[in-house]
Amino acid sequence: MDEQNIIKNLDDRDHLVLLDEGGALMDSIKFSEYLDQLFFQPAKRIVFLIGGAYGFGDLLYRRANASVSLSPLTFTHDMVRLIFLEQLYRAFTIKNNLPYHH
Repeated sequence: MDEQNIIKNLDDRDHLVLLDEGGALMDSIKFSEYLDQLFFQPAKRIVFLIGGAYGFGDLLYRRANASVSLSPLTFTHDMVRLIFLEQLYRAFTIKNNLPYHH
């Protein structure tokens, strides 16, 4: 999907987070705290977008509310989906004081 179509499918109240190699690096606890802060914002939806092989276009960088890096390493899109889902799960277990994180 090109960036025009992505932007067209976003609501102005959506909080867009780019998963981008140039984004903020966080450990799992910081990522959990970051998500916790997002949940208290008045956004309609929190949208995470995985970057393409060459990153994002200027329109998406300008539209984004934040940019997060999962690692300085390069991964395939399929791997990023898995890693990101695991980090989301980990963040929720941290927030709820469950033992998974350790």
